[in-house]
Amino acid sequence: MSADYVWLQQYPKEVPAEINPDQYRSITEMYDGCFKEFRNSNAFLYMGKKMTYGEMDGLCRDFAAYLQSIGMQKGDRIAFMLPNMLQYPIALFGALRAGMVVVNTNPLYTPREMLHQFNDAGVTAILIAENFAFNLEKILEQTEIRHIVLASAGEMLPFPKGKIVDLVVRRVKKLVPAFTLPNTRTFSQALKLGRKNTFTPTQTEPDDVILLQYTGGTTGVSKGAMLTNRNLISNVLQFNAMGGDILNDIKNPVVICALPLYHIFAFTVNALCFMYRGGTNVLIINGRDIGSIIQEFKKQPINAITGVNTLFNALLNHPEFDKLDFSALKLTGGGGTAIQVAVAERWKKITSCDLSEGYGMTETSAVSTINPLGGRGRLGTIGVPIPSTVIRIMDEQGQVLPAGEVGEIQIKGPQIMKGYYNRPDATAEVLKDGWMSTGDIGMMEPDGFFRIVDRKKDMILVSGFNVFPNEIEGVLAMHPKVLEAAAVAVPDEKSGEAVKIYVVKRDPSLTEAELIAFCRENLTGYKVPRIVEFMDQLPKTNVGKILRRVLKDDAAAKQS
Repeated sequence: MSADYVWLQQYPKEVPAEINPDQYRSITEMYDGCFKEFRNSNAFLYMGKKMTYGEMDGLCRDFAAYLQSIGMQKGDRIAFMLPNMLQYPIALFGALRAGMVVVNTNPLYTPREMLHQFNDAGVTAILIAENFAFNLEKILEQTEIRHIVLASAGEMLPFPKGKIVDLVVRRVKKLVPAFTLPNTRTFSQALKLGRKNTFTPTQTEPDDVILLQYTGGTTGVSKGAMLTNRNLISNVLQFNAMGGDILNDIKNPVVICALPLYHIFAFTVNALCFMYRGGTNVLIINGRDIGSIIQEFKKQPINAITGVNTLFNALLNHPEFDKLDFSALKLTGGGGTAIQVAVAERWKKITSCDLSEGYGMTETSAVSTINPLGGRGRLGTIGVPIPSTVIRIMDEQGQVLPAGEVGEIQIKGPQIMKGYYNRPDATAEVLKDGWMSTGDIGMMEPDGFFRIVDRKKDMILVSGFNVFPNEIEGVLAMHPKVLEAAAVAVPDEKSGEAVKIYVVKRDPSLTEAELIAFCRENLTGYKVPRIVEFMDQLPKTNVGKILRRVLKDDAAAKQS
């Protein structure tokens, strides 16, 4: 890699400039080694149930044999639609061993969104949590799905705990609406059938697509990013290299997995990267249940946690959080959305662990930049490009901008997707000569650290001046009476657009005048919000990203 890449100067001495993306032929080959090496270590922990790498190895084989026994062929598409349950990692590595293409699906999708994704991807089999089966029933006849495997929350737990959990979910909390689906099997039944059948190992190639990871679809039709063996292997090796020696002294690092595994962040960082290091993922079935995360910190020493800004903010505001023991916590990784400086500073103060922000997207297999660990990171930045990755800032005319200038972020590296499935035009719009146009606005500092300014589409234009919601939200996060805030554009006769903020109070005494005055102290005049609306809670995705689109629609409706 060229010495001109100034960010290489920020790498600790043990971090290489490049990784070998061809070190393994496939993800299956990569993790077969992990299952053997860490055979007696815990791979996952779920509601107190421990599953070792050795146990998981056998169960993955059983699920792979089941898929082959029902006639599934190499390259067939299987959808996963479930929260963080033990069935997910077992099915994931089982499906990959059988040569399937995995299609991750958000369980909160509406029937319309499910129908689009299943038909777009060509899904013929699905593993679905029973809680969401009633929605599948509504669209099943319009799909090519022939095989349905049902999963329940308590199914993989020992007796009688598993039966009790399922009874509570179904009868007490009534979280499983009635449904009727033909030709279904439970996950346990599928494993039992697979155990009786012979499994024939299936080899996939480095450039074979093994994951169709759909973009959120919040700004249009959801598109399937085609991620290959080589893409995902590269990202695991890049993350592992950048991690340096921060976790090397911990044989089996225990990491909180609160983000859903079907999301690209947790899929790559938790399900792949930490497993490659022999880690134990503590599965949180509902990431919004902050109390359950608190309880896991109480049960065992936690070495790492991944999450988004809203998750860390919610933990910090839980009354028991600052009483926990953080002596084992070595790594806190944030991404998905911008980590606010006020949140990162408070996290460090309470836990004595840096909240290291990184950056990536579905199309980059998750990770593109990481803040150097071991106290070398820089608050307010997304860190530096990971090994074998090049980033540049481009202006509207397609010219590369120097350090300090703001423009669109473009990325090049072996983790960049193959393209969007069945969408050559959309692929051509974002991929040119190996460079991925992200749609994010950012800048590079003179020493190689990068900053995200905002999403291109979220920029607010006030009297010709660019105003970025992230900056306003970062300022509002510093106010001691603010719990959460979001900024959006509203039409304005004089300035074209103006800033409106939606705020959730931490202290009920907070007033609009107090907020505006605070903003005037910390922001240039044209950035100061014109309209303030207080809310009980902000709309969020199930991952915890604030849905600015919903707030924009609300603001527009109220303006009109």
